[in-house]
Amino acid sequence: MTIDSARGAPPGVGQDASPELVQLLTPEGERVEHPDYPLDLGDQEIRDLYRDLVIVRRIDLEAVALTRQGELGIWASLLGQEAAQIGSGRALSDNDMVFPTYREHAVAWCRQVEAVRLLGLFRGVNHSGWDPAEHNFHLYTIVIGSQTLHATGYAMGIQRDGVLGTPNAAATIAYFGDGATSQGDVNEAFVYASVFNAPIVFFCQNNQWAISEPLERQSRVPLYQRANGFGFPGVRVDGNDVFACMAVTRKALEAARSGQGPTLIEAYTYRMGAHTTTDDPTRYRLAAELEAWKLKDPIERVKAYLVKNQLASTDYFEEIDTEAKQIGKDLRKACLELPDPQPLAMFENVYAEPHPLITEEQEQFAAYLASFEEASS
Repeated sequence: MTIDSARGAPPGVGQDASPELVQLLTPEGERVEHPDYPLDLGDQEIRDLYRDLVIVRRIDLEAVALTRQGELGIWASLLGQEAAQIGSGRALSDNDMVFPTYREHAVAWCRQVEAVRLLGLFRGVNHSGWDPAEHNFHLYTIVIGSQTLHATGYAMGIQRDGVLGTPNAAATIAYFGDGATSQGDVNEAFVYASVFNAPIVFFCQNNQWAISEPLERQSRVPLYQRANGFGFPGVRVDGNDVFACMAVTRKALEAARSGQGPTLIEAYTYRMGAHTTTDDPTRYRLAAELEAWKLKDPIERVKAYLVKNQLASTDYFEEIDTEAKQIGKDLRKACLELPDPQPLAMFENVYAEPHPLITEEQEQFAAYLASFEEASS
């Protein structure tokens, strides 16, 4: 099995998909076939994907609202990128290991990480909130691109375990944005993954903007073509098409698990919201661009498919909306009930073993806190 490279420039906003863009579901909800990426989904599986998309968007919107109300310090919205994350997340096997950035909330949903655990990190009440080994979902990475090196090293470990090509085979997947492709860490990860034929999928969510820098200031060639220079396949997929993202990621993961090495997937999508809640995108991009991409909404195209093929009723959509609202309500309540950590807890888990400097600082801070108690007594 090989992953076929595509050729050409990215499709223009509002245009039909270009030949190099893998697409299985059009913005109008029409199912199309691709010879290299077949996908056979049952009716219930499609309804389940729709449910995933709606719920993770509701979780995201609730987190944004909590941030605006001062309950979270910051939040990186996934608005508009739900299909890229759900499609790829649902393509994973239980054995695969995920290395996310700080925006993969939908992939976390797929790996059964409770949403409130994500919020705990952004609320500042814990260091991470979940056990990576329990979910095969690594901790969020704030340093841009560094997780690609971690993922490559983990993949090389899988390779040395000798399980590739067996029923216990696994792969890693590293998520990052278009801006991260300009980082040295990402390119170093490409080198190591290629030279050692590591079982890894590099999943780039090209949402067009590296904070306020547009794609044309990041690369003179389509991002998926960069893989050619490192010696492994690259493919561009419609990042707003949950079917295509699932099919392409499945094939790339199967290739990795069978010992065929890395693949770069460029999910061509769009960041509908701000980079984070500290950002104001109206200062650097046009409203017309946003409006054009709303027509490619990943949720609406799945809904259109379900309606056209009479696979879901009005009652079904209302039930999903009601469920999503309840999940949002429960999430808000759980977030507000998160206990504040003890002040001295920030010194825990800094190093694996006791460290004299940390111990000294902890003792100094403990004495500082104790001085308030003495003053009040």
